[in-house]
Amino acid sequence: VQLVESGGGLVQAGGSLRLSCAASGFTFEDYAIGWFRQTPGQEREGVACLSLSENTPLYAKSVQGRFTISSNSARTPVYLQMNNLKPEATAVYYCAFYNHRWCPFEYGMDFWGKGTLVTVSD
Repeated sequence: VQLVESGGGLVQAGGSLRLSCAASGFTFEDYAIGWFRQTPGQEREGVACLSLSENTPLYAKSVQGRFTISSNSARTPVYLQMNNLKPEATAVYYCAFYNHRWCPFEYGMDFWGKGTLVTVSD
């Protein structure tokens, strides 16, 4: 499984970015994609995930109402639309592949992308 993130960059506080996670190299039908973020010295934090077979999203409370995870009929890429960004959202954002239909933030991630940097300025 290969995961490639894109769409990161520099944005002012209050602005928006859309991240993409392109997944390839698998034939699983039941799977999920999650978005995580990490800043230096901090643990990786779950942000949002989407069960592609259930089309059921899950969000961290800190981003609910501002971030939207979605995909299309082709199931790739998986997008993370981030609105009203805050400086504390500055991090490297990773997508993760779950080889099953559910995507808890705490466990179950089987593959990771290399990440894309998001910087939110004051």
